[in-house]
Parts: sequence; structure tokens; C-alpha cells
Amino acid sequence: MRDRTPNDSIKTTDKSLEISNLCHSLNGCVLVVDDNPTNLSVLVNLLRDVGLRVLVATDGESAIEQIEYVKPDLILLDVMMPGIDGFETCQRLKGNPETVKIPIIFMTALSETVDKVRGLSLGAVDYVTKPFDHEEVLVRIRTHLTIAKQRQTIETQNLDLQTEISDRKRAEESLTIFLHAVSHDLRNPVTGLLMVLDNLAKTASPTDANILLPPSTLERMQQSGNRQLALINSLLESHVNDVHGIIIHPEPVEIGEVIQAAIDDLQTLLDKEEIEVIVQIAPELPLVCVDAAHVCRVFQNLIANAIKHNPPNLKLTISAKIDSENTILCEVSDDGVGMTNEQSEHLFELYVQGKSHNRLNRRSLSLGLGLYICRQIIQAHGGEIGVIGEVNIGSRFWFTLPIS
Repeated sequence: MRDRTPNDSIKTTDKSLEISNLCHSLNGCVLVVDDNPTNLSVLVNLLRDVGLRVLVATDGESAIEQIEYVKPDLILLDVMMPGIDGFETCQRLKGNPETVKIPIIFMTALSETVDKVRGLSLGAVDYVTKPFDHEEVLVRIRTHLTIAKQRQTIETQNLDLQTEISDRKRAEESLTIFLHAVSHDLRNPVTGLLMVLDNLAKTASPTDANILLPPSTLERMQQSGNRQLALINSLLESHVNDVHGIIIHPEPVEIGEVIQAAIDDLQTLLDKEEIEVIVQIAPELPLVCVDAAHVCRVFQNLIANAIKHNPPNLKLTISAKIDSENTILCEVSDDGVGMTNEQSEHLFELYVQGKSHNRLNRRSLSLGLGLYICRQIIQAHGGEIGVIGEVNIGSRFWFTLPIS
């Protein structure tokens, strides 16, 4: 056997320094359980040199008693000890909910595979064989301390996530109750208004009716009231299912009639803001199978959103055309202030409000529910919805609906 050269000694020293530097930033507490004083002394000095806090026990019973007061981050556990051996100690620690998650590394002079398998089957995470290599011990400790801390981080994040989910569920339950109460209270005055309009239409003479309300205006008010009542009833129906649920009753309808109904409901606002509305319906467009009241609500929300985020004298184009053999494509576009890609990315999410580029949002009393509701309605119909915007050019909202 050749003599060790100075170079061999240097390499060994360099390796030790490399491992020591790798593990020098270790933090945590390690319990060393061994009945051999020499082993204890070596391990305590080794672990303290890399910044670890070290606890010592000379048998399994004292180790278990000590852990009741101070819980280590990791345990180095000898197998052969007086009293209860390392296997029994490990089994007791893993059977206790307070200590089950503490990683255990066995230290053993046994080389039989069956003993190593037994230790791992009892819940140990690793083992080192005596006489052990110092660098190997440090690297294994470092690895399992890191894994344990990562596990603790994940568990903490999971707890935070569960708390957030519970808070959201409570908020949704409160919102469900709120929607039910509001929709229930709104139904009565709307029903009363419809009764007054119906009575006026039946009892007023033609002369009186023309003086009070033109026949076309009275009819539009009745139609608008019926649509509002249908939406209120839908809210009452939906709350039983799910706060996010939209219950639809699709029927074959002409999309042009739905668009015109939405425009009629907003005509006063359109006139006030001097909005130019252009309706473009493709010729011979097939019927769509939709819930007319809900789809009318989508058009209303998109039109109102365009008015809210743009100056007066806006040019608004509402169109419908065949998109595929099963769907039609509807669009509500304007020549207003537009938006950036960042603004449009989350526009349909709950409680997100669009912010106009030049602060022209003159009606800021909003919860950011309109576009979110639009998405829920379109998705309930099996369609898709999106927006394309360009700053100072305008915005184009689009959605698809099934052909009857």
C-alpha cells in the first residue's frame, strides 16, 4: 500500500471543508440518542460546529421523556441500547401524534439488510452505518432537515388555503342569503308596477292614454317590467342551487328581438348620452336556443359598460352573425377609449372593475359584477365570451350562443 502523499491529505481536507461549508448554515435542533459516550461526544461537537442545537439522551426511555418538553427537528437514534432498543423507541415516537412527524435517522453497526428495512418500515427516514463518516452524517441531516421544513411550509400553506376556502364559503353563503332577500323584496314592487301598467292599459280611454303615455311607451314599459320580474325570479331560483349558478330556460328566439329589447330598456340613457347605436344582424340568421331574459341581460350589461367607461357621443355597434354550424357570434363594440391587454385579462372575474384610460368612469357606483354575470350566463348556455381592446381605438366584446 502506497504512503499517503501531501496531495492526498489536501484533497481530503478540501472535501471536508466543502461539506462543512455546505452544511454550515444549518438551523434547527437535533436529538442524539446513543449509550456510547464517545459517539455522543463526537456527534455533539460535529453538529454544534455547523450551527445546530444539540440535545442528548443515553437510552430510549429518557429520549421519549425529554421530547415531552422540547421537540427536536430531527432525531439521530442508535439501534442497540440498554432498555428499549432503537426500534421500540422509534415505534413509540411514531405512534404518538405529537412526535409522529419528527424525522428519525437510525445509527447502526448492523449491516444486515433486514435490520435496515425494519427501521425504515417503522417510520425512519434514513440510516447511517457505524463507524459513520462525518460528512455523510452532515449531508443526510441537512437533507432531512430541509425536507422537514419544506413539509412544514406546505402544511402551513394548506392550512391558510383551507381557512381561505372556509372564509369564501361563508361569504358565498352570506351573499346567497343577501341575493335571496333582495330579489324577494324587489319582486313585490315590480309586480305592483306591472299591475298598475296593466290596469292603465285596460281602463284608460285612448285619449287619456295618449296624453299620459303613448301606447308604444306603455307597451315597452310592460315588456321591460316583465323581463325584470323574470330576472328576479331567476335569482330566487338560482340561490337554491349555488350562489354562482345561473339557471336558464332556453327556447328558440330571434336574436334581433333580444337585442332590440335590450336597447329599448336603455333608450333613455342612450338618448341622454347621445349614443349612436348601429344594429347589424346578418340576413336569414337562424334562431338561437337561449334564455331570452338572461341574454338580454348580457346585452344590457355590455351596453351599459360601454356607456359608463366612455365619454358621450359614443358610436356603439351591436352585431350578430353565424360563427359555425352550431353557434352564432354576437358583438358589442365601441369607438371609445379602449383598454390595455392587462386591463382586459381579468375583466370577467368576480369583483373586477374596468378602469378607463383617461379616467372617464363617470359612474363609479359599481361592484364589478356586471361582466362576471355576463360570463356566467354565456357559460351556462355553453358559449364563450371575451374582449379585444386597443387604447384610444375602442373595445369589442364578443360571445357565442347555440343555434336552435
